[in-house]
Amino acid sequence: MEQLRSVLTGPGRLPPGQQAGGSLTALAPMQDVTDLAFMRVIARYGAPDYFFTEFFRVHAQSRPEKHILRSLDENDTGRPVFAQLIGEDLHHLERTAAELLRHPVAGIDLNLGCPAPKVYKKNVGGGLLREPGRIAEIFATLRAAVPGLFTVKMRIGFDTTDNFDRIVDLVNEHRVDLLSVHGRTVKEMYRNEVHYDFIARAVGRARCPVLANGNVTSAVRASSILAATGAAGVMIGRHAIRNPWIFRQCREKFAGQAITRISLADVHGYIDHLFHATQVAGLPERAHVNKMKKYLNFVGQGVDAAGAFLHDMRRTETEKDLFSICDRHLLAEPTREFSVEPYPGVIARPNCETPSVVTDGCSLETITA
Repeated sequence: MEQLRSVLTGPGRLPPGQQAGGSLTALAPMQDVTDLAFMRVIARYGAPDYFFTEFFRVHAQSRPEKHILRSLDENDTGRPVFAQLIGEDLHHLERTAAELLRHPVAGIDLNLGCPAPKVYKKNVGGGLLREPGRIAEIFATLRAAVPGLFTVKMRIGFDTTDNFDRIVDLVNEHRVDLLSVHGRTVKEMYRNEVHYDFIARAVGRARCPVLANGNVTSAVRASSILAATGAAGVMIGRHAIRNPWIFRQCREKFAGQAITRISLADVHGYIDHLFHATQVAGLPERAHVNKMKKYLNFVGQGVDAAGAFLHDMRRTETEKDLFSICDRHLLAEPTREFSVEPYPGVIARPNCETPSVVTDGCSLETITA
């Protein structure tokens, strides 16, 4: 914790968390999820200490995507937002970082973790974990281009962990300011248990704060992960879609306070707010309902142990039908508690653990989740 306090003070340091001297929280970058609308929704229920944008794709023809720039330029959440990059071309990474630094960014983040095959086959995201030499070049380029905060999000390896220590050493060598570690390899996707021992290994080896990422399902779970790893905080992705109160609950747990209980009526209100906040002008009703299903596949994990809400919700095609299902499952017993942990065996997606998954920092284009 002394390491954490030392990097949270002084010029060019990480913005302090909402709890003085406490553990940090961050919303993981999730492509097609963590846009401005979703950040605003999360902030309504208890914002994390830090937000990260969807990744900006970097290549010869790329320019920062306008809809992602909105997350920076129109940020009214009261929390800092880091801009995440994905790419491997040194010149264009430098160019894009310079462009983004003209916007109100908290810092520049590099994606070294995306496990989607269509991403890593281009040798970006998690694909770069096979090439520590190339990572060293990218780190050097971005460190020189970013006078403020330069952060990294990584997995523990591509198909093995052979390069893990070398990459963490590069984090030290190039003065990375914050490291987020998802405790699985790229090839493990979301199938295997999270290797928290490797997150603890990063904590012991890195000279910057480390955020623990992977299966942070609840405030209680977050607390146990921090105890096991010694990490400076947690980064939460899919379980913040399921439970937008999770960051508030984490702060309560970290402070030794009672954790806020969430009712099914509260969840109904969240769904209603999310539906209207994420509407896009001109998007057909059915397309928006289908988009909502991607969020609700996670929400449904905490509604009922039998998965009845998920079964019925997935078959809706109109706003009226969708909210009829929500009314039936969430308002019949409005005071019943929403499960803090996902119910065992209630799967968030029909085709579980396929390449078409909701991934931290990866595309939702083919998602059934």
